[in-house]
Amino acid sequence: MSTERIEAMKQFCEQYPDNPFPRYALALDLKNAGRHDESLETFSRLRGHLPEYVPTYLQYGMLLEELGRLDEAREVVQEGIARAQATGDNHARGELEGLLDKLT
Repeated sequence: MSTERIEAMKQFCEQYPDNPFPRYALALDLKNAGRHDESLETFSRLRGHLPEYVPTYLQYGMLLEELGRLDEAREVVQEGIARAQATGDNHARGELEGLLDKLT
């Protein structure tokens, strides 16, 4: 992932702090660029600031799993399942439950 794209996404996040998608896209771009610490921080901030954005939990959990941080991954995924259930997002809930099964 290009540094220019990441910097552009950071600016977009600053311009639209209450829109979850730019921060989510930034976290994915950072992950794909191998900048895992920054990606984790971005997912964590998104989870804290806009916890109702359900897609965060799957990708955040998958990154934690990839890094061998399984207890944290389970915690994030379980929270995501609860959020998906609360919003009626059965598709996301199913994906999160599948990841949780893989983590246990």
